[in-house]
Amino acid sequence: MITESKTRHVEPDITVVEISGRLSLGNALLAIESSINRLIEQGSRKLAVDLAGLTAIDSSGIGVLVSCSGQMERSGGQLRIAGAQGAVAKSFELVHMSRIAALDPDVESCCRHLAADSATA
Repeated sequence: MITESKTRHVEPDITVVEISGRLSLGNALLAIESSINRLIEQGSRKLAVDLAGLTAIDSSGIGVLVSCSGQMERSGGQLRIAGAQGAVAKSFELVHMSRIAALDPDVESCCRHLAADSATA
């Protein structure tokens, strides 16, 4: 399955990156990492990574998400992960991903959390 990503904006200031297919070692993974880092460098401070369409992830994919989460934190923003299910959710449980990045069941609740966090800040 081909790895794809799409970026969209949710008002007022949330960026959603949708990733589908497989997130594993290779050129597609490097391209996704570069695009997320570019968003952070360009000033995005609320980032929702929607994995609802992701069918598989390996340690390289998890590493990229951890790295991007750290980059966002150092930039003063927040990255949340939404929609992990099946094998992806099981992989996240094994590595205790919820200790590293906030996990939400779907992109709508993810965006609600990001919006609420900025309202209380």
